[in-house]
Amino acid sequence: MRQIRLIPITAEAFAPFGVLNTIPPGVARVNFTAPVENLRTHAKVNLAMVRPPMTDLPLRIEMMERHCFSTQAFIPLGGVRAILLVAAGGDDGPDLVAAQAFLVPGDIGFSYQVGVWHAGMTTLGQAGAMAMLVHEDGSAADTEFRDIAPVEIL
Repeated sequence: MRQIRLIPITAEAFAPFGVLNTIPPGVARVNFTAPVENLRTHAKVNLAMVRPPMTDLPLRIEMMERHCFSTQAFIPLGGVRAILLVAAGGDDGPDLVAAQAFLVPGDIGFSYQVGVWHAGMTTLGQAGAMAMLVHEDGSAADTEFRDIAPVEIL
């Protein structure tokens, strides 16, 4: 089983997969922190509240997903930390050889680029909620799921 070490997220390391949403201390508002893309004009914006499952390490991942027509953004609520497993790849599935695992602190949001393979949202060590933004039309094309060879995040 492939093992991947969890590392702290940085804007540079995450750039191939998306952008981080942050606000510097003392700043009241930051506009346009991430691109919001919708490649299906009939799809509607979905601003949802989610309670991802909580886990501790090690974490075993056996499925990844992607959104081929929309960016997807998450904003943590109440300081909850997230674990991200991301991978490049296309229609053949995620490239697990180059997959990366990031720990996202509870004061940083993030947005996946259109088509980025990622594991389902998971929080580390504490239960919590997140706001999520994605464009959906209610069809199976909203999210593509793919079973993968197991990956363990340490």
